[in-house]
This record gives sequence, structure tokens and C-alpha cells, in this order.
Amino acid sequence: MLTTALLLVPDFSLILLGALIRRRMSLGDDFWVGLEKLVYFILFPALLVNAIMRTPLDLAAALPLLTVAFLTLGAGMLLALLPRYVGALQGLAFASVFQCGFRFNSYIALAVAGMLYGQAGIAAMGLVVGAAVPLANFAAVAMLARHGEAGLWREVARNPLIWATAGGFVLNLAGFVPPAPLLVFLGRLADASIALGLLTVGAALRWRGQSGVLGTSVYLLAIKLLVLPLAALGLAHACGLSGLYLEIVVLFAALPTASSAYILAMRMGGDGASVAWLISASTLLSMFTLPLWASWLAG
Repeated sequence: MLTTALLLVPDFSLILLGALIRRRMSLGDDFWVGLEKLVYFILFPALLVNAIMRTPLDLAAALPLLTVAFLTLGAGMLLALLPRYVGALQGLAFASVFQCGFRFNSYIALAVAGMLYGQAGIAAMGLVVGAAVPLANFAAVAMLARHGEAGLWREVARNPLIWATAGGFVLNLAGFVPPAPLLVFLGRLADASIALGLLTVGAALRWRGQSGVLGTSVYLLAIKLLVLPLAALGLAHACGLSGLYLEIVVLFAALPTASSAYILAMRMGGDGASVAWLISASTLLSMFTLPLWASWLAG
């Protein structure tokens, strides 16, 4: 377990460094907004294309992998609905934090997969992330839709992670062999993506939420970091997954909440403060829970 935890120390150190830089260096909000756009639209897509295009894919095993990922997301959505029915939260407040029970941080996903499993891990996690992003976004936007005007299908269609995953997959199946200069170019972008992406995660950490949502927040954190990985493990065994794909889907289920959940809540008039606190809490707690899950999977 200690060895696995040490492998993830550099990634989580970058998150903490990002938080420190945000608070100690007066770079301004525009800098961080621009950096996140660079990572999201250029660097991470290059990482996904590079990894998926070059890694042999087991198509027979990929379908059960995606099936388990979708079922796990569905379980998270159902469990995240419970606070509304027990009266803990209602209306816009509930719609805002609902997404924190199942959305996932793609930056941390690919960083952890690469650190633990190399290019094969990035390719497998990239497939899961690329396929799961539309479903997660659809559910989050749909819950907030009555309170805002975001275009659901436009956002899904413009998502660069989806297009990068699809492009890498098509190139892989077509047997495309990239020339050396292209490999170096994509490799340079991919190398930059992890470090800069994790810095932006740290810079987005927030420490205050609205009053009255603590109980629901604790419940959603438990769902996201503890219950869903167990659900993914059980579903993976039921679907016959093993080896790399089993470990990837469990780690996918154990990821902290996506930083973009805050942006969505704010854009659609929601409770951004509580969502930001949940993102921060899940990210910090995952520094302990993700190494535990990874070490347990490693046996």
C-alpha cells in the first residue's frame, strides 16, 4: 500500500502546489481561466489521441468495461437523488450538488492511470472518460435545466475529450502509424497536460459552502469515494472484467468530483459555493482514498 501511495504523491503534490500558487502568487483569475482552457481544449485531447492511437485495444473486453462504467454512473445518479426525497435539500440547492455524487475529474483520472499503468492505463481510462462524459454532463445539465439556459447538446458536441477519444479510437482501428515528428509533437503536448491540468485542479480548490447542506455533502462524499468504487467492483466481477480493465473502472468510480461542476452550477444560477466546497473536499479526501483503492486492487 505504501508503494502505491508513493506513486501518487507527485500527482497530488501538484494539486497542492496549484492551490499554493493560486493563493501566494498574484497571477489573477484570467491566468487560471486561460490555463484551464489550454489544458481542456488542446493538451488533454493531445494526451488522449496519443495514448489511444498507439495502444493495442482489446475490443472484446472494452464493451464490458464501458458497460460497467455506465452502470456505475447510473448507480451514482440514483443514490444522489435520495436527499431530494428525504427532504434534506430541494429545488436549486439540490440540483446544484446532485452532480457531485457521480461526476468525475478527468485530469486526475488520466494522471493516476498514467502513473500506475502507463500508456495502456491512459488508453483504457481515456475510453471510459470519453464515453462517460456525455452521460454525466447530460444528467447534470438536465437537473439544472429548468433554472438556466445552457444548451445541452451543444455542450456535449463541443466537448474536446469526446472528440479526442473518438479520433484516437478511429486511428487505432484504421492501423494508422504516425510519423516520428507527429509522435514527438503529441508527446510534448501530452507531457505538459498532466502537470498543468493538476495545477488547475489545485487552483480551483475552495473552502466555504452554504449553510444547511453539510449532511447532504457528507452523504455525497461517501457515495462518490466509497460506495461507487464498491459498486464498480461488484459490477466488474459480474461482467467478467479482470486485470487492467477491472482496476481502471474501480479507480474511475473512486475519482473526486469534476472541477467543471462548479462552472456549470454558476452558469445556470445554482449554488456554486456549495459545489466548490464539495469539489475541494472530494479532491482532498481522494488523496487518501485513491491510494487505498489502488493498493487494494494491486493485492
